[in-house]
This record gives sequence, structure tokens and C-alpha cells, in this order.
Amino acid sequence: MATLTWITPQKEEKKYYIYKKIVTIGSAPDNDVVIDFGNLLPHHCRLIYDGKQFSVIAVDKGAQISLRGKKKSKFYLKDSDEVFFGEVKIVFRIFDPALVVKGQTEEDRYARSTISGMDGFRELYDFSKKLMEKNNIDEIFDSFVDMIVEVTGADKGFLIMLEGDGFAVKAARNVNRKTIQDPAMHLSDSVIRKVIETREPIIVADALSDENFKTSESVLSLNLVSLMVAPLLDEGRLIGILYVGNDSIRSRFDQRSKELFTIFAAQASLIINKALTIEKFRANYEELKKSIEKQRFGEIVGSCSSMQEIFKVVAKVATVDVPVLIVGETGTGKELIAREIHIRSHRRSGPFVAINCGAIPENLMESEMFGYVKGAFTGAYCTRDGKFHAANNGTIFLDEIGELPQGLQVKLVRVLQDKEVLRVGATKPEKIDCRILAATNKNLEKEMAEGRFREDLYYRLNVVKISLPPLRERGDDLVLLARYFLAKYAAEMGRTGLEFSQDAIQAIKKHPWPGNVRELQNRIKKGVLMCDSHLLGPADLEFEEETLGKVMTLVEAKEEFQKRYILEALKRNRGNRTKTAEELGVDPRTIFRYLEKENDEEINEDKG
Repeated sequence: MATLTWITPQKEEKKYYIYKKIVTIGSAPDNDVVIDFGNLLPHHCRLIYDGKQFSVIAVDKGAQISLRGKKKSKFYLKDSDEVFFGEVKIVFRIFDPALVVKGQTEEDRYARSTISGMDGFRELYDFSKKLMEKNNIDEIFDSFVDMIVEVTGADKGFLIMLEGDGFAVKAARNVNRKTIQDPAMHLSDSVIRKVIETREPIIVADALSDENFKTSESVLSLNLVSLMVAPLLDEGRLIGILYVGNDSIRSRFDQRSKELFTIFAAQASLIINKALTIEKFRANYEELKKSIEKQRFGEIVGSCSSMQEIFKVVAKVATVDVPVLIVGETGTGKELIAREIHIRSHRRSGPFVAINCGAIPENLMESEMFGYVKGAFTGAYCTRDGKFHAANNGTIFLDEIGELPQGLQVKLVRVLQDKEVLRVGATKPEKIDCRILAATNKNLEKEMAEGRFREDLYYRLNVVKISLPPLRERGDDLVLLARYFLAKYAAEMGRTGLEFSQDAIQAIKKHPWPGNVRELQNRIKKGVLMCDSHLLGPADLEFEEETLGKVMTLVEAKEEFQKRYILEALKRNRGNRTKTAEELGVDPRTIFRYLEKENDEEINEDKG
């Protein structure tokens, strides 16, 4: 059993046994581990066991945690680690070697006549690490009970789990590692009922002579001898029962057995809960896959109304050979939309060629797009095709079209108009048959007004316009996409069983996602690769506490909404304050008040 040990100011050793999944540590009296010494904060940190390993995480702001010469807000712990909480040093042990009976010799101390403390707990610990290797929950339960039967010296064991309003036997095994048929016929109802009522473990050295159970019908009919039964608790909630028995040896289990079996059951409940969590994850993963398939449009995942409308437009324009302009912020998936148009068109068997107009130097862009003839310039030792030639009978995707130099904009107009390209150094154009799709994150209307983008090119490209919404405006798609990428990369990296913590989900929802889907994808990919637990937390996704955004009070949220709504109404009415006030049914002074507040905020930002 894991322990925390520290030396008090009076030089006394104080030891705390870790029997819960989450143990709170601090100076406040409501903590599980109370240390009112030094600079420990009221709720300094939490010790968490996830069924696989232990971690310690700072809670109160400013809480200091030091380990191996480093200071961080979170550490994963190893056996015998010396952790500093401010001025307090605590030694962490996964197994407590002191769990032995006083007065025994060294030989007796580690004899395996009943439960061997260290050996049993090591087997339990090793077993927890192997859980991920097993795919079937029934197989996990059977293996678990086999181990319990072995380390307790019992000849049969049962794992009984809570299901709805009743209990069900999930595993029934004998000493030969075989399944016991009709398990209910081998269990004492009276003993189980007593454990359920008291939530306390019971040891029965000789059931037929025990004052509490010797008259029990189930004890008499089963001719029971030695029993140990313990509750499986999850934060005080009964989730199941661990039951072992030996029908051939009286007094097989003693008081020491009971103490260790109780500790064993406490640790076992964590492992079983983890197994159930993994099973739930697998079920959720299958459900997620089905859900995603329903909300998938080719390689694009989206269920919000704006994306559903875009899918309808894509389905329509894909069948008609017209240019399409795709606009949206960086990382919103413009190339995915372009590929989906190509895949759904009659050109699907032809090539899809993408070219980033902002990634190629201007002096190379023309030859890259249209090719060149031998001798056209120094180094042109042979005639070479351009991207348009490569896209013949297919689709060419011009990404970041707003970065295209004006000289090439003229030539691209000719390509769109005449379906011909002219190689650099050539005198005769060549016919080309490809569909042109373009994308940009720029405001091309503004670029035209300022003379940086040609109107004739814009109107030729903008036959159909598809505007992609930023991720922050896609509602529930955000979490759907996050779970999709988590499942995808976890499978690719062999990290099945990963899930987001609730804190991570909240952080994902609060983050503004300036990099949109690409940023989400990259953060989750890195998180899957680097995380040390089966739960991805905010830190694994590289969210800092200060970047997650302040939670507003209801009054603040209402004020913020009203401000945005009034400014939007003003924009619709082209700044006409009187008309806006009439539309909103408010006094015009209300409009002035919000405008003054907006101006003050802008002035303060400029000063900052």
C-alpha cells in the first residue's frame, strides 16, 4: 500500500496510508493529509492514483512542489521519491515494507502461508500495469480473481459488482484457474448482506461455529469453513464485493489476513474502476466512431448548421465544372473542402495538384505554375512541365491566392479565360483542361479596393464562394473534433484507452483557437505523444492557466452580450444611433454609453 511519510518539527515520523484515488494535502483541517507546518497552503496539492501511476498536482495558487531539484505544478511519482511541499519534505513509497506482524522472525515475516504483504501488493501493482494488454473486460476480471485466489491461499474467489439496483457475479474462479459454474450456489447470502449493510470487511475462521452465521441457511447448506469478504469502495460508494473462501482448512484466514485483505481490496477497487473506465472508453469510442460516420462528409467532420450548409453547397458545385473560391481563417480546412470537391466531381480519377501561392519566391512562381522551355533562362537545360500541366484532366488548387503577384494575376486571368498556359520562354500557348479552385484567408474585396488584387481575376475565381466558419463559431463541433483527433492519434500511436479529463474539456471549450482545426489537431497529437497518464489534462495540451480565460459573473456576461449586440446592430444600421435605439427599444443614451465604453477600452489598449 502506498504511503506518505514526513518528519514533524518534534522529529517524530508521521505516516499516512494512501487508500483513496484522490488524497488532498494541506494545512486546512478538511484535508485527508493535514500538515499545519511551514508554508503549506490550506489546500496545497492533491495526490492522484489513476490505476496506473501516482501523480501530485498543485491546487492553491502559489503552491510550491519540488522534486529531483525541479519546481513544477505537477509531478509523476516513483517509489522512494522525496517531495518538497514548500519547507516540508515528504517521502513517497508505493509499497510499505512495515505491513508485517510484530514479533515475527524475518523468515516468518515474508512466509506465504496467508496473504504475503509485499508479494501480494507487488502482484497487484504489476497486474494493474498489464490491464492495457487485455481487450476483454471478462478476461480482466477472471485474471484478477485468479491472482486473488493465489495470494490469499483460498481455493475459490468471486468478484461481485453492483449493477443497477442489484449485484451480479462478474468472475467466479477456483484454485485451478477454472470458471465455477452456477456461482450463486457457492456464495453465502447472509455474509454478503452483512458486508453490504456495514461497508466493513468480514473474516469468518469457521463459518459452522461462528456465532453470527452458524444458523444461516446458506452457511449450513454450503458447509462453509473459512471466508473473507470485503467491500469495494470508490470514494465511499459501494461498487462491488470481493469474496474468497477455503472449504477445507479452518482458520485459514486470521486477523492479519483481514487487515491486508482490506488494504488489498482498497487498491483493487482502483484497478477494477480503471478496468471499467477503459471498457467504458472503448464503448464510447465505438459510439464516437458511429457518431462521426453519421456526421462525416468525406474526410470532413462537422455537425453544426453552418458546416451542414457548406456540405450541401459542395455536393452541388462538385458536379459542375465551375471555379470555386474558398475563404476562411488559417487552419479552417480550406484544402480539405477543395479535395472533397475534386473527389465528388467527374475529374476524381484525374490528379489533384495543390500549390501554395505564398510559399514560392516570386521569381520562381511563373515557371513553377506554367513550366518553361529549354534555354528560357540560365539553368533551363530542358523543357519542364508546370503545375497546370500536372493537373491536366484533374483539379488544381491555388492556396493563398491573395499572395499571387500582380504580374501573374494577369496571366492567370488568361488561363481562366482561354484554357491555355504559356511556358516561360515559349511563344505558343498550350491547351490545358483542369478545374481551378482557389482559397485565401485574406479579404479580397479589401485587397481589390487597395489595388493589390485584380477585379477581373476575382470575379472569374468567385463564381461560387464558400466561406468556412472559424472553429470558435462551430459550437459542439469543437469537442466532437477533439475526440475524433484523440481517437485517431491514440490508435496510430498505440495509446488506446486515452480520454480527456473534465478540466481538459473545459480548457478546449474556453480556448479561442486562433489556429482553428489545425491548431486543435497539432495540440492533441502532441498531447497523445507526450502524456504519461490515460487522462489528457490541460497541461498535456499545453494550456496555461492564465490563457484559459476568466470566468465572468452573470452580470459581466450580460453586460458583454449587450455590448456586442448593440455594436452589431449599429453596424447593420451603418452607425445610425437613433435608428439603432428605435430598433432595440432603448433610450439613445444607452447607445452612447456603450460607444463611450468601447472608445475607452480602445484608448486603454493603445496605451498598453
